Amino acid sequence: MTSPVHLFDLASRQSQWLSTRQATVAANIANANTPGFKARDVEPFSASLDKTKLQMTATSAQHIGFDGRTVSASKVKKSDSWETYVSGNSVTIEQELMKSGEVSRQHQLNTSIVKSFHRMIMSAVGGGS
Repeated sequence: MTSPVHLFDLASRQSQWLSTRQATVAANIANANTPGFKARDVEPFSASLDKTKLQMTATSAQHIGFDGRTVSASKVKKSDSWETYVSGNSVTIEQELMKSGEVSRQHQLNTSIVKSFHRMIMSAVGGGS
């Protein structure tokens, strides 16, 4: 038997992951002039989801089946920093700012999804507008 997916728990976990990634990006920027500092990043959130082994559930025999064995995962190569300076520092401010913008967009999407589901739930129970 499969367990239900709790959207709000999943959104909370992604929010925590985004917070960790933003702190990592901020640390990279703060150490942009530190000799020998190597830029860091966190494992993608999708890797965390892959470890949970969520399965799709059909509620009707007429639903189209999904066979997970036909999907093959491919490893994405982790790119290093765009350049490494003479000091051995690998932080590129432009690259870190792009990561920061990506985190911000993902956080906005996460928040929008949670708000939408909250409105839907409140509407279903008759407490929302």
